[in-house]
Amino acid sequence: MAEVRSEVETSSLGLGAPQSADYPQLPHPAADPTLPVAEPLKVPEDPQPETQAEPDTCPLPPRRMWEDSFDTENYSAVSWRQYFDQSEDIPVGPSETRDVFRVYRNGTDGPLLVLLHGGGHSALSWAVFTTAIASRVTCRVLAMDLRGHGSTQVRQSDDLSTQTMSRDVANVVRACYGEAPPPIVLVGHSMGGAIAVHTASSMLLPTTVGLVVIDVVEGSAMEMLHSMQNFLKGRPRSFESIAHAIEWSVKSGQIRNRESARVSMVGQIKRHVEVEDVVESPEQAVPVSDVVVEGNEEICVDPSYVSDKPDGTSEVSIPEPEGVYSWRIDLSKAEKYWDGWFRGISNLFLGCNLPKLLLLAGVDRLDRDLTIGQMQGKFMMQVLPPSGHAVHEDTPDKVRHTHTHARTHTHTHTLTCMLSVVQVADALASFLFRHKFAEASRGQRTR
Repeated sequence: MAEVRSEVETSSLGLGAPQSADYPQLPHPAADPTLPVAEPLKVPEDPQPETQAEPDTCPLPPRRMWEDSFDTENYSAVSWRQYFDQSEDIPVGPSETRDVFRVYRNGTDGPLLVLLHGGGHSALSWAVFTTAIASRVTCRVLAMDLRGHGSTQVRQSDDLSTQTMSRDVANVVRACYGEAPPPIVLVGHSMGGAIAVHTASSMLLPTTVGLVVIDVVEGSAMEMLHSMQNFLKGRPRSFESIAHAIEWSVKSGQIRNRESARVSMVGQIKRHVEVEDVVESPEQAVPVSDVVVEGNEEICVDPSYVSDKPDGTSEVSIPEPEGVYSWRIDLSKAEKYWDGWFRGISNLFLGCNLPKLLLLAGVDRLDRDLTIGQMQGKFMMQVLPPSGHAVHEDTPDKVRHTHTHARTHTHTHTLTCMLSVVQVADALASFLFRHKFAEASRGQRTR
């Protein structure tokens, strides 16, 4: 597993860091995979509780389906509709130069959580997390496909500068909620975390009340940028089907939580077929229209989902086309922007005059500036048990104080990777409660 981890930690543009003997390492809550796990997993005690998130303040929601079963054979894609209330295409700008951003929304009350995904991912990477946080906190969620990613369509999709993407975030929020949106908490993972910091630092959204950054630290990010091209070249260039892409993402460790992979991978890939009359070379391909023809009726199918049910069945599903699936965005062509995403973000983060929360997949991520800032109590921080870089996807609903027990050895890996999803949800809920940004969800208040 060490080899897989070292590769995956760079998967969202160099935000992982190699293990170092210079920092204390958290104990790994692992067990012998051949035996049942009889004891609950333990989360290490924090030596500085005054600056840490407090999961114990978070109500415990009912068990979720991903905690009870794990079908190792099922890699079919599932619908975003299981996690979000609605999907919209939001036009931004005048009609002659209009850009259209895909967003997913959930909830109608409470603060607005603006969720920004990592490089190469999409808003669907927040799907399982959205269900987890909604079970804890009364809030609104707006997850958007950033420029060049997912189903967003813009005129200059290759302009991935922090200035442009920060303005995109502000423009989309205004388009959805007007000039006086509800209190906003910016939440970003990896590249999205850097964009959240730049958006908050530039004060582009005056109603912003909080900033949450997940597993992005300037020091480790800058160190790993030089290896990103090799990592990108080492990924498969295409997949035979959506299921193959999902299976690869789970088995390679890019997304350790299979449920999240089943909904989020479809936002990372696009389908192509070879058309003999149009394409001269078998290496060329053209996009396939997202229309399924049944009889004499054309049914437009949202490309961001394949099936509406957990078991992979649906009344309307997208058939596998003849051809291959490839990545929606070629991140290697965005190399000139990588440095700008991360350079200086530690000081920008510390300089934001907002309540701040930093969630890390390992204590080794901290750089010097953040270490000093954390010791001075300038932000809350929580270090999660060992997990992949996609912390918010590695089962966002299991820091339910880790009371879930593994019943058989087949659940051991599932429960271990579940730690992250739940912990992220609980840590964020505690952050919102502590600063009185939100109330417990209605279901929690009646318990």
